[in-house]
Amino acid sequence: MSRAPVSVAADELTGVARVLVDELERRGYRALRHGALSDAERDDWAWASEAAARDVAEGRAEQGIVCCWTGTGASIAANKVDRVRAALCLNAATAAGARRFNDANVLALSLRATSEAELREILDAWFDTAPSDDPGEQANVDHLREIERSRLSSPGSGPRPR
Repeated sequence: MSRAPVSVAADELTGVARVLVDELERRGYRALRHGALSDAERDDWAWASEAAARDVAEGRAEQGIVCCWTGTGASIAANKVDRVRAALCLNAATAAGARRFNDANVLALSLRATSEAELREILDAWFDTAPSDDPGEQANVDHLREIERSRLSSPGSGPRPR
């Protein structure tokens, strides 16, 4: 069974980076590879994570997974892309909550702290959990979109001079 593509980025081929792509493909996903996972791209975490997040924002992938040593930088970079809600998840419970309550569409992982067993559990939770249909939770996600729209439409919303 072929599923929608998942955009994947890593800044180095350590930890679960290679296993992640294999695991996605085993589950029937096609991995759109960025950073160290691609021979043709820059592998720095900010650039790789941005590329994966843009795949999600622009509709080339429904979900994204970004990785760096701690997962923090990858998460921050992905969250700079409009329409992306990236969540750093170190366990399955957090991954399920990020999907259910935040309608997260990009998973950020730590290459240092995520074991292969944890990776499988996190992916199970991430892909098996649907966003909540609770009106209160949806109101929060809608508010995130409003914040994004107001930031994009307000004059002077770009970087401030130093």
